[in-house]
Amino acid sequence: MKHIRVGFAICGSFCTHSKVLEELAHLTEVYDTVVPILSESSRDTDTRFGTARDLAERVQALTGRECISTIREAEPIGPKALLDVLVIAPCTGNTAAKLAAGITDGPVTMAAKAHLRNGRPVVLALASNDGLSGGAKNIGELLNRKNYFFVPFGQDDPVKKPCSLVADFSQIVPAIEAALEGRQLQPILLRQ
Repeated sequence: MKHIRVGFAICGSFCTHSKVLEELAHLTEVYDTVVPILSESSRDTDTRFGTARDLAERVQALTGRECISTIREAEPIGPKALLDVLVIAPCTGNTAAKLAAGITDGPVTMAAKAHLRNGRPVVLALASNDGLSGGAKNIGELLNRKNYFFVPFGQDDPVKKPCSLVADFSQIVPAIEAALEGRQLQPILLRQ
């Protein structure tokens, strides 16, 4: 196991949670410290994909840690330098927009702001239905920001959802390793 402290923030792209949880399980085998963080929507919303309580319990069982789920709990990440890398998976279009605009109004965006103050990498695993429309400018903004890195992504259903982008969640670990070296994992755009 690598002695790397990974923050793992889960946002509300509920249809991707099962894949994200598979990768979270893998991360706990690779890194000795994985700190879970839940957005408000992940913390509070029951959907056809499962209940909020079940999600929190599964995340806590995988990581062996209580989930950070408030701004107050996320703020010490920066001053105490608690993480080496922060992963946001899934990173919704809403979260990407807030990060691009510098908005800190929840536990995930606070975790990112606090972590970035230490000049450490944030790895984004996109899941956004408007990534090639309204969200494209935010992705472009974050691609040009220091310390932001992306898990390679592509269109998940170009015919039925032509503007939708989703990361290849199975590449989270390689993306983390690259980000810790200060480089973007390539190719960033997945081929069909």
